[in-house]
Amino acid sequence: MYTFETKVRYSECTPGGHAGLASVLDYLQDTCTFQAEELSVGVSYLQERHLVWLLSSWQVDIARYPVFGETIRISTWPYDFYGFYGFRNFCIRGAQGEILVRANSVWVFMDLRKGRPSKLPPEITAAYEKEERLEMEYLDRKIPDFEAEAVGTPFKVPHYFIDTNRHMNNAKYVLLAEEILPPAWEASRIRAEYRRSAVCGDLLYPYADRRENKISLRLCDAAEKPYAVMELYGHSQKGEAG
Repeated sequence: MYTFETKVRYSECTPGGHAGLASVLDYLQDTCTFQAEELSVGVSYLQERHLVWLLSSWQVDIARYPVFGETIRISTWPYDFYGFYGFRNFCIRGAQGEILVRANSVWVFMDLRKGRPSKLPPEITAAYEKEERLEMEYLDRKIPDFEAEAVGTPFKVPHYFIDTNRHMNNAKYVLLAEEILPPAWEASRIRAEYRRSAVCGDLLYPYADRRENKISLRLCDAAEKPYAVMELYGHSQKGEAG
């Protein structure tokens, strides 16, 4: 297990004085990146070999959002490797040790030269120590299709949304999704499935099915082919997801 301790910064907070949803996801992906760097299989190691981990999906359950100035501990660990898939848990604990956030994620190991998934090499899997799965409700990584209508105007991917993999960072899809949420609406659970990688200049067309406590979203190209599909649940329906 790798653990990173930090303090919730003012720049990460919403008007409610707590870290926003996209900031929570930033904590998670930063922590697994830090772990890879510490194990010497991080960004530079992969870039030199034209390899990359791509996030396929994640499920993030939020009991409470971290508040401004709070010291939090973010932990992550892989619990399984299979073929070209990696399976990883996360949790965020508050100052008193209580779990604020539980998360599950599925990653695909890609060979960029071949443009397709690649079986995990022994040196990658050997670098990590697998641990038991986190106790949480595990939902299917595939989000079922749903009827949706176009909402708002398309988003153009700016250059500052692009990460070292030369595509739009995973958390930025959620940041755009937050633009569609009703004012003061907070998610207690998010499921996200990433189907294609958007790059700088792409237009993302939002489609939504909005219910009282569940909002389903697709961010698509002009032909309605999805880049990312998401489900966000309000507090009263978190346990009804499935």
